[in-house]
Amino acid sequence: MLTPLPPALIISSIMARKKSPEDLSTGELRRLLLEKRAAERRQRLERFKNNGRVLLVQAPPGESALPAQHTAPVEHPGFSAAPQHTARRSKMQRVLLGVEIAALAGFILVLITGLGLLRDLNRETALAMQQPTLTATPLISAVVLPSGHTPPNAPGGAQPNTAEIPEHLRPLVQSLAEIPVPTASPQQAVRIQIPRIQVDHPVVQGDGWEQLKKGVGQHIGTPNPGQDGNIILSAHNDVFGEIFRHLDQMENGDKVLLFTSQRTYTYIVDSVRIVEPTQVEVMAPTPNPIVTLISCYPYLVDNQRIVVTAHLEAE
Repeated sequence: MLTPLPPALIISSIMARKKSPEDLSTGELRRLLLEKRAAERRQRLERFKNNGRVLLVQAPPGESALPAQHTAPVEHPGFSAAPQHTARRSKMQRVLLGVEIAALAGFILVLITGLGLLRDLNRETALAMQQPTLTATPLISAVVLPSGHTPPNAPGGAQPNTAEIPEHLRPLVQSLAEIPVPTASPQQAVRIQIPRIQVDHPVVQGDGWEQLKKGVGQHIGTPNPGQDGNIILSAHNDVFGEIFRHLDQMENGDKVLLFTSQRTYTYIVDSVRIVEPTQVEVMAPTPNPIVTLISCYPYLVDNQRIVVTAHLEAE
């Protein structure tokens, strides 16, 4: 609140108002000016009070002649509202800062997660686009067992026995006979020895009529010695050297030796049997390394097959 003016000053002001400006002394003019300024300050203070603001009123420069009580702080009863308002603003700023930090952390987390998902998706897409290596496998690898022929004492002599093949499958057998011979490699069988029946002959790739004139023929597509699978070897029993002439004398436990250009593999006989020419299941692939020996049977009749199987000897 403003300190009220002294009574003497108020009386002087009232008397000064009754005079014309030309009749006023310098002191009276000065008092009228101070009174006007004080009234203006009171009006401003009233407006500040109505607006809830606080104002510290001091005497303007040049009014030092007023008594000391005219320079006084003027404050609204709610003077403490300013510090409270500042405290609320500071608290709100801290809350907003926390929200911004949390939002930034959430964005970083989403970004990292998204990168991880993108990496996984790229890896899965690459795996899905990888195609397995396909190996061509004929639907029918054989219609009849190899080495079939008419006996040398039959009319017309020894020749491929096409009568064993159903007529509608003869074109297929012809196409299988034209499979190209694989390129020679150090892993291929080059020789076979069977001590019990004194067999020691070369091994050639292919088991067609022409190949079996040269030795023991390996069926195209069967594995090399020592590898997993079923090695199919065939030879004649009554023509072209009668290589498998005494195959029926084999017994379980006998040895079959297969040679490559690098090493020797020993197989132990575990089966000797007589089958029909169409029992091609004896040529089926196997998970373990075995060798299957095939020849016509009986001697000079050749209407069946003799099949000897042997497994690879453990090293």
